[in-house]
Amino acid sequence: ALELKKIEDTHEASDDGESVGNCPFCQRLFMILLHPHHSFSPPCVLSGPLAVRAPEVLKNLAPGSQPPFLIFGGEVRTDTNKIEEFLEEALAPPQYPKLCCRYKESNGAGDDIFHVLLLEKKFLKSLMKLDQYLLTPLLHELDQNPDVPQSSRHYLDGNSLSLADCNLMPKLNIVKVIRSRKYCDFEIPVALTGLTRYLTKAYQQDEFRYTRPKDSGILLAYHSVAKYLNK
Repeated sequence: ALELKKIEDTHEASDDGESVGNCPFCQRLFMILLHPHHSFSPPCVLSGPLAVRAPEVLKNLAPGSQPPFLIFGGEVRTDTNKIEEFLEEALAPPQYPKLCCRYKESNGAGDDIFHVLLLEKKFLKSLMKLDQYLLTPLLHELDQNPDVPQSSRHYLDGNSLSLADCNLMPKLNIVKVIRSRKYCDFEIPVALTGLTRYLTKAYQQDEFRYTRPKDSGILLAYHSVAKYLNK
């Protein structure tokens, strides 16, 4: 069994040096860790101009690495995907809930939203595509009711949180914050009922709420990106 005390998953702190920073890759891993443990409290590591405050031991263990990175049994993992693979293998059933997706399509749903943020038409098209996926019944839903017109599931892969959600939710939150009224008076269209339902559930989910960065930190970090949304 994996003991949480043996894991030190470090992440970038916000500008106050204490609260969770705005890195979606870090939040993705924290959601995975928090899901089975519910008492996980990751240490903050400062980077950039405040990095002098980071613990020396971390500088020695992973010199030049940017958060997130994971230390377990003296071994350092610095690749987000490799860390996720390790956690998926270590935090496995029956002791811990399964987080991998049943449907491969769930893994890539919404992936392009972050990349087309500044391209208005492509951004809206990407939101509609994600909404359509969330409304399309999955195979197990059709097995239960072949005539179901739309899916009513809470998450990408069903009614349980998955690795795909841990990847998408932090990115969607960043997109939602920087495209808010502060910059371009944009709101997620209510007509996108699947996406609206998904976001509502996300903001209620403990794993997401407790690892979510402050809006002010997101706006500060993405100021150079968001300014183009006013043009």
